[in-house]
Amino acid sequence: MALTGRTALLAALGALVVGALPGWHGILAVAVPLLAAVLLDLWLAAPVRGLRIERSGATSVRLGEDAPVHLTVTNPSGRPLRADLRDAWPPSSWRPGTSFAASRHRLDAPAGERRRLTTVLGPTRRGDHRPVRVTVRSYGPLGLAARQGGHDVPWVLRVLPPFASRKHLPAKLARLRELDGRTTLLTRGEGTEFDSLRAYVPGDDVRSIDWRATARQSSLAVRTWRPERDRHLVLVLDTGRTLAGRVGDIPRLDAAMDAALLLTALATQAGDRVDLLAFDRTTRASVRGRTGRDILPAAVEAMTTLQPALVETDTRAMASAALAGAPRRSLIVLFTGLDAAPVESGLLPVLPQLTRRHTVLVASVADPRISEMAGARGTAPAVYEAAAAAQHQAERERTSAHLRSLGVTVVEAPPEDLPPAVADAYLALKASGRL
Repeated sequence: MALTGRTALLAALGALVVGALPGWHGILAVAVPLLAAVLLDLWLAAPVRGLRIERSGATSVRLGEDAPVHLTVTNPSGRPLRADLRDAWPPSSWRPGTSFAASRHRLDAPAGERRRLTTVLGPTRRGDHRPVRVTVRSYGPLGLAARQGGHDVPWVLRVLPPFASRKHLPAKLARLRELDGRTTLLTRGEGTEFDSLRAYVPGDDVRSIDWRATARQSSLAVRTWRPERDRHLVLVLDTGRTLAGRVGDIPRLDAAMDAALLLTALATQAGDRVDLLAFDRTTRASVRGRTGRDILPAAVEAMTTLQPALVETDTRAMASAALAGAPRRSLIVLFTGLDAAPVESGLLPVLPQLTRRHTVLVASVADPRISEMAGARGTAPAVYEAAAAAQHQAERERTSAHLRSLGVTVVEAPPEDLPPAVADAYLALKASGRL
């Protein structure tokens, strides 16, 4: 039961009557009619617990997009339903500042009829979002009192990674076609495989002329080459505390996942096989054995519920898990941090196991705020910030140089630049025949 503002207003006006007729006579003259009106209004209000409420609508959405979820409310009673309805979801299901207006609806359903309401969600976090409760407040015809009750109406909205780096895919695919020899620009690199013969064009490298084929025909023939296909990539996401921090408005893990999705899409188009592993102290997600069009949806699904854990990653166990999924020579892409202490104590001891048989690429999210701090001057606090930022950058550069001396390719870039940088590093390795 709930009382409305109209009831409070009538009670305030009744106080004037009590002032004119002091004593019990005045109180009863106001309270009895008002109480009778409230009880009558409450009795005439449509019952709440008998309502039938069903959900429909979106079951998945990419982060940053809107998701409409519908509520179908059926009024089986013989009284018209005039009600306010609140569709409660967790705070991360709404865009900032929109939760109050978006979750509340006005409902008018005649007896025996049904109405459909639409709640537009704007999730701000990945993962599975579930509604809390649907609360209905049914008003009587006098507007003095209301029946109130709640209904559990289950639903699951899965919020997928945004894949904002998809905009870079056409440019990377164009570069891939150049490497594959499907444009006029042909690339020949160490370890690439023979593709086909074509007629000589002025400007071609004379070293690519196939003299045996030329002898069998009346014109010069040149060989074209393409990078090897059916290579194997293992993408390893470090879900420990290294990627738990935020850079700007997004977690480091989300930036790493965006880069992993772009690399997955590009490698699939290149004819390579991609496996995914998310690990901290145990395996959080694993996608193996998928090919073609199946790998990207499977990777998105596996990443959806990933959240970084505030624990130190067991790097030795992570390396063992990656090696178990790479029985032959592969490209292992490790998305982790370049902080000196975790790298020296965790990653460096296990690198020989990885580099002995595989090509290793380490991708890390850089914080653009560090570069801003390094260039700050003018005040004493700014100078101290610049000194701290310079020291931080020097440590990361020493760590990167140490990794490169061990044969590891290192990519470090801000969140928006990391996906294309990782894709370029992959294409460079492919063009040089190192895969």
